[in-house]
Amino acid sequence: MKTMKAMLVGEKQELLWSDVPYPVCKDDEVIIKIHYAAVNRADLMQREGTYPPPPGCPEWMGLEVSGEIVELGAEAKASGKVKLGDMVCALLGGGGYAEYVAVPYGMTMPIPEGCSLEEAAAMPEAFATAYLNLFHEGKIQSGNTLLMHAGASGLASVVIPMAKAFGVRVITTVLSEEKAKEIAHLKADIVVDSSKTDIVDVLKAELEAGRPVDVAIDCLGGANMAKCLPYVQRWGRWIMIATLAGDLTELDMRNLYVRNIRLIGSTLRARTPEFKAEILSSLVKDIWPKVTSGEVRATIYKVLPMAEAEKAHDLLQSGTSAGKVVLKVI
Repeated sequence: MKTMKAMLVGEKQELLWSDVPYPVCKDDEVIIKIHYAAVNRADLMQREGTYPPPPGCPEWMGLEVSGEIVELGAEAKASGKVKLGDMVCALLGGGGYAEYVAVPYGMTMPIPEGCSLEEAAAMPEAFATAYLNLFHEGKIQSGNTLLMHAGASGLASVVIPMAKAFGVRVITTVLSEEKAKEIAHLKADIVVDSSKTDIVDVLKAELEAGRPVDVAIDCLGGANMAKCLPYVQRWGRWIMIATLAGDLTELDMRNLYVRNIRLIGSTLRARTPEFKAEILSSLVKDIWPKVTSGEVRATIYKVLPMAEAEKAHDLLQSGTSAGKVVLKVI
């Protein structure tokens, strides 16, 4: 049996570079020889056993990769959209921490002109999540105000410039003055250092000044979420994508319905392949030109060899990173 290497999780949650079966290429799939795989918080959750991959996906982690197409299924070949030797990036249900991966050809995207393989690996999951929540869920428009929590996160490093490129005003939060300096290049309009300033006070002042938040993308949750909600624009959209600060909050339901605020739970991983393919097609059409022009780029905090995947996870877990962490496979 043909094998390859992939990063498995041991009994003590240690990471083990192990032999696994080489992927089988279905008719609608391509096999990618992986050069780089980006790290996401979902990987940490999967490693802990709280966020399993969708049915049919590899058991090992990894939601986004870049590399070379080395095999085509019959349907993928007939589509004419991909060919052997294409350098692509891809959105995966799992399986990126490996030498090879099989993925439906609709989950692949060409690498934007002028974009490195390292950078391309950090784009599919983050860019698709950003696009999903800004435009599909948030229905954001030029002139709106966005609240993007955790401004030093890999996702925020994409959401903020993407929103700015479409004429959106952005408020973000960080944990320290040092982090505020590290994300200055993202050009958020207001950066709130939460070690010194309460975001609730900022949002209240913005509402009183006639500049309320229209859309919030919240990966924190916790007690502060409910405290912030009264200062969102009437008909505003509050989108929950994670709860890093806690799963529970005490919500004033009257405020929610009286002001017609939309509270939306959103994950990309659970969407159908057809929906994901639609999002990726929109990225290539609407966002890739802005990547090539430099308006929207992924922020790479660090590139580490796959052998240092534990260190990469520690960077995310500790909140040390400001931007995306990428693993080099070859």
